[in-house]
Amino acid sequence: MDPARWREAFDGLLGRIAVRFKRVEPRRRVGRLVLGLLSDLPRKNCWTIAEWAGKASPHGMQHLLCRAAWDADAVRDDMRAYVVEHLRDDAAVLVVDETGDVKKGTHTVGVQRQYTGTAGRIENSQVAVYLVYAGARGHAAVDRELSIPRSWTCDPDRCRAAGLGEDTIFATKPELARVMIERFLNAGHRIGWVTGDEVYGGNPKPRAALEERGIGYVLAVACSTEVPTGAGTFRADALVKKVPRRAWQKLSAGRGAKGQRFYDWAVIDLTEAAPGHHQLLIRRNRTTGVLAYYHCHCTTPTSLATLVKVAGSRWRVEETFQSEKGLAGLDEHQVRRYPSWVRWVTLAMLAHAFLAVVRADEHTRRPGPDDLLPLTCNEIQRLFITVAVRPGHGPAHRLSWSTWRRRHQSRSRAGHYRRQAASQT
Repeated sequence: MDPARWREAFDGLLGRIAVRFKRVEPRRRVGRLVLGLLSDLPRKNCWTIAEWAGKASPHGMQHLLCRAAWDADAVRDDMRAYVVEHLRDDAAVLVVDETGDVKKGTHTVGVQRQYTGTAGRIENSQVAVYLVYAGARGHAAVDRELSIPRSWTCDPDRCRAAGLGEDTIFATKPELARVMIERFLNAGHRIGWVTGDEVYGGNPKPRAALEERGIGYVLAVACSTEVPTGAGTFRADALVKKVPRRAWQKLSAGRGAKGQRFYDWAVIDLTEAAPGHHQLLIRRNRTTGVLAYYHCHCTTPTSLATLVKVAGSRWRVEETFQSEKGLAGLDEHQVRRYPSWVRWVTLAMLAHAFLAVVRADEHTRRPGPDDLLPLTCNEIQRLFITVAVRPGHGPAHRLSWSTWRRRHQSRSRAGHYRRQAASQT
C-alpha cells in the first residue's frame, strides 16, 4: 500500500471542489474539516475538529458551516460525478433509504417525535433520505434530502428561523427519493436499476416516474399489497400460497460479512396496465420461513438471478450508513439550521466517498495475498490519518484549548444562571 498516493488522491478531490469556494480561507478550511471528519476523534464537531487541526478556536469551522459563501449543492454534484467516475459499473444500482439522528429539543431543523430505524422506535429525531450508488467496485451516497415534517411546513416562522424558505412545502420520503433519482439522471449519469424498501415500493408515484424513464426497479412492498395476475387480483401473501414447490430457487442475494446470503426465491408475472414487464418477486428465509415481497419492473424480460441481485443491493445502503456515521461523522453534527446541516452532511458524504474510491483502487491495483483480508474503509481511514496526515500539536496547544473551553463554558453557565434568575422574579 502507498498512503502517500492516498494523500495525493485526497488533494486531487479537494482540487476538484476548489472552484466552489471563491475565497482561499474557506477553501483551506474545508480541507481541514474533511480531514477532521476522517480522523480518529471519538466525537466530531467544530470544537474537536478545530483543536485536532491546530486552530486556536472553532470560529473558522463554524463560519464555514454557517456563513461562508459556497454552494453545498454544487459540491454534491462534484462528489456525485467523482463517485460515478471512480466506481463506475454498468450493472450498478441506485438504492434509496432513510436514516434518522436522535436529537434533543425542538429547534434543530426537521426534528419532531417520529419513528427512526436508528433507534428502532419513536424518538425525537431528524430523518433524511439518501441515494446510494452501489456497484461491484464499491458503494457511496451521492445525494441527500432532509425530510421536513408537516409540523414544520405549516409554521413559516419556524422554517425561517431554521434557514428554510417560507414557501417550504411538505414532501413525502418517496417524493424526495424521486427528486434525487431525477437529479442523478438529469446530470447525465446512466443507471439500469433502482431498489428500496416498502416506504418507496408502496408509493405508485416513484414507480410511475421510473417507468416513464425506462428505469427498472425492484422495490419492496407490504404483504397486503394487491397485485393483478392473469387469474385475478390477489394480496401478495395470498398469492404466495399458489406458488408450486418446484418454482422456488435457492439463490444468493450477495456476499455478506459471514459469506453468501442464500434465500429461496420465486417470481410471478403480473398483468399491469403500464408498459414493460411487471413481476412479483418473493423471498423466503431458508431458516425461519419469513417472506418478503418485491414489485419489479423492467423494459425487457429479465432473469430471476438479475432481480435477486438487484434486491440484494439494498443491503449496501446499511453498510454505507454504518461507514458514513462510524468513519465520517455523518450523524455527529451539532447544527440547528438547514444550510449548516446540508453543508456538514455533504462534507461527511465527501469524506466517505474518498474512502470508498481509495478502497476500490487498492483492490484493483493490489489484490493482496489470499491469507490477507483486503483493505477495508476502516483500515484505510486508520492508515491515512496516522501515516499520510500525522497531525501533531504540542502541550501548549492542548493547554490553550483547555483554557478556551473552560472560559466559553463559564460564560454559557453565567448566562444560563442569569436567565434562570430573571424567570424566577
